[in-house]
Amino acid sequence: MSNRWKIAVWTTVIVVVGVALAALLIFRFHSPKAVSLNGAVIAQNADTRKELPIADVQVIAVSGLAFVTTKSDSSGYFEIKLPTGIRRGHAITLEFRHPDYRPLDLHEFASDNLYIAHMVPLSHPAPSTAAQPETMVGNVRVRYSIKDMTTVNIGSAVKTFQIENRGNVPCKGQHPCSPDGKWKAAIGSASLDAGAGNEFRNARASCIAGPCPFTKIESDGFSRGGQTIMASARNWSDTATFLLEAEVFHPMVSQIVHKSYPVIFGETLNFTLPATAEGVSIEVDLNGETIIFPLGPDLFLGWANCNARVNRDQTKVYRCELKPGYHFQ
Repeated sequence: MSNRWKIAVWTTVIVVVGVALAALLIFRFHSPKAVSLNGAVIAQNADTRKELPIADVQVIAVSGLAFVTTKSDSSGYFEIKLPTGIRRGHAITLEFRHPDYRPLDLHEFASDNLYIAHMVPLSHPAPSTAAQPETMVGNVRVRYSIKDMTTVNIGSAVKTFQIENRGNVPCKGQHPCSPDGKWKAAIGSASLDAGAGNEFRNARASCIAGPCPFTKIESDGFSRGGQTIMASARNWSDTATFLLEAEVFHPMVSQIVHKSYPVIFGETLNFTLPATAEGVSIEVDLNGETIIFPLGPDLFLGWANCNARVNRDQTKVYRCELKPGYHFQ
């Protein structure tokens, strides 16, 4: 095989490989990506404070013969991933259906925009006052509890200890000595145990008898507290007496009851609770009589329909809408 022929073959191979790589890069970076439509469904109202989110709305995206469907969540949010054949700029129709609201069709174009659907509630005939008299709901309060660590002071502990020594005896370099190294000294210590599940707080150690000016707290194993504490002291004069004392606390978990007042717009009340809230109940006056209704995990109330959603920080948003025959006072 001649050199000219070899060069021609290798040139052809390089060109083919280059074209394949270019096609791969073009396909990778220019291939159409699936378009996701994001939006929310809310109730249409002249008062923006009453434009409440609508859950369980069937949302259908139609483009030509293709369609995709989903449902809104408790916050009214919906997301629809369109087939890869539908690109940005394609005409689409968003259909919204819910048994309590008028059908709504939005004619849009596929894009990254946020699609907000305002649905008009269906008018329901007013219930007969003769068959079902109105019940007035007033003075609404939300009760819940939060677990919190508390400590209870259950007493105190005291211990004395003596350090025997004789003053004015030269140290002569024999440990222990006075801080200046001149006089012979002695070191003593004492400890306290608060017992399992308890801890010491406000611990202190002091010289209470003897030549206290010639003593020194040698080591602090008490000021930080804890189940066991210890103190040691140095004495370079005659015998001295020391006192180790602390208060004993018992940590325990307690339930603290909180109350809050919901915000009411029209026939709907709204309130939020911290992530750690437990035992949620609603206290109301029904026709002047105070009644406490446990909300429970199913969010069931005889006089209202409730739902809840969880925020990113795990706090909860509750919304309760009065049932027919009930009105806020």
